[in-house]
Amino acid sequence: MALHFNCLPIDLSPEQVKDYLYELQQRSKTPSQTYFKHTVYGLRFLLKTEGLPYGHLHLPTIARPHTLPVILSREEIWKMLQAATLLKHRLLVGLLYGCGLRCMELRNIELKHLDFDRKLLHIVQSKGNKDRYVPLSIHLIRGIQSYTNATHPKRYLFEGTGNPEGKDFDGRYSQRGVQWAVKTIANNAQILKDVNVHMLRHTYATHLLEDGVNIITVQKLMGHSNIESTMIYLHVCTTPDQFPNSPLDKVFELCKKRK
Repeated sequence: MALHFNCLPIDLSPEQVKDYLYELQQRSKTPSQTYFKHTVYGLRFLLKTEGLPYGHLHLPTIARPHTLPVILSREEIWKMLQAATLLKHRLLVGLLYGCGLRCMELRNIELKHLDFDRKLLHIVQSKGNKDRYVPLSIHLIRGIQSYTNATHPKRYLFEGTGNPEGKDFDGRYSQRGVQWAVKTIANNAQILKDVNVHMLRHTYATHLLEDGVNIITVQKLMGHSNIESTMIYLHVCTTPDQFPNSPLDKVFELCKKRK
């Protein structure tokens, strides 16, 4: 704003500020509506600390777009597992999808959190400072045992190894490293969808619902505070009663019978 008007923002009139905010909101290259809101909050704070009136900075109602999460099919998950050449990367995909983990939760897995006897993973102090348990696949257990026997991690299951994956200050596998691994594997598997780490978590919840798991259980497994966060997956899961077969299938079936 200072560069735009070539003066300090505190020297601007309320009308100039409103005009600038309107222009900012209309720009197609504005990063997001959240960015716009923080701009308004920042201006309010600036004027307040300078002892100037800021009541004219009204935050407009911003409609949040109703978008549905993109989901991978089970075949695409299998392709990713097959495309991962390193056991470490195969386990990354397996845990993100098979346990519905957030990126931070994956990186925070310590050896003591793995309960192979009960086939459970203890997720400690995740989002909202909450713990939860999620089931561990027997396939993951076998893979993790092979991986730890070969790499001998000291504390965290996944430890950083340097570029291009990166390593955090405490030795954990970096967020950038996890993201890079998932993107690389998806590209190698020739998946056309823009795959990211969180998409595997979305897919986990959707596939559970498609398998008949009740939504309250899915909420607990996902670590959602509100059931509304889980209910979005009801709009993308495909069950026989929600999505019947296309009538075109029956046309082909009838034609084949007549032949």
